[in-house]
Amino acid sequence: MSDSFGGDDSARTDWALGEARVDDVLVERVFELGDIPGILWTPSSLRSDGAAPVPLILLGHPGGVDRMYPRLAARARHAAADGFATATIELPGSGDRVRLPEVEEARADLRRVLQAGEPVPEDIIDRLILPLVDRAVPEWRATLDVLLSLPEIGGPVACSGGVIAIGVRLAVVEPRIVAAGLFAGSFVPRTIVEEARGVTVPVHVILQWDDEGNDRQAALDLFDALGSVEKTLQANLGGHTGVPSYAGEDAARFFARHLSEA
Repeated sequence: MSDSFGGDDSARTDWALGEARVDDVLVERVFELGDIPGILWTPSSLRSDGAAPVPLILLGHPGGVDRMYPRLAARARHAAADGFATATIELPGSGDRVRLPEVEEARADLRRVLQAGEPVPEDIIDRLILPLVDRAVPEWRATLDVLLSLPEIGGPVACSGGVIAIGVRLAVVEPRIVAAGLFAGSFVPRTIVEEARGVTVPVHVILQWDDEGNDRQAALDLFDALGSVEKTLQANLGGHTGVPSYAGEDAARFFARHLSEA
């Protein structure tokens, strides 16, 4: 890592930002915050003298930054073309991070239930998802602290995609987030449905109607519970990975509208 950032803020004492990889649209820098690896993407236009700081979109994913990199980079490139910075971090227990035994056990139990063709019990969902939410949300907030300290990042902030329960909790507890784009493609604990009533920012939810690994009714119940005055559900036919390109374009317009207004 080439650049270290310190200061009085304890959240910044173990923060390091790597060398930039630059093309005509995007500047990419790998960073580390303690043991949390991440990537920051900014528009190449920010390298011009006098360029104003830009809003930031936090890019969620289901774990494994290396595996998800092509999709994440594509999302970052689209956002940069709209004038936004983006960032992602590795989920707890994923990639090269230390495994979480309770989550690994729950994941093994989930595989056995799915292979048997049985309904997934709430206990497995709780053991699989809630530890990730409890760990990931504070890490996202610490990451946001350091990213907003950079001169090229001015806010406002939105969150996009990833494990939907993490996005819901983040939208509830993080006041710097002004809009949330969520993907209804993962299990939702009952407690997160209750927490969703505390979401007040505009929300855009994408649901794949035939998602083989997602409980459609649970996703609809979560959407119904969201407390936002402005919330949109875009349901498309197809499986988990069959999100049509125009759905991504609609989500991009959602972010452009709310980040520009804020």
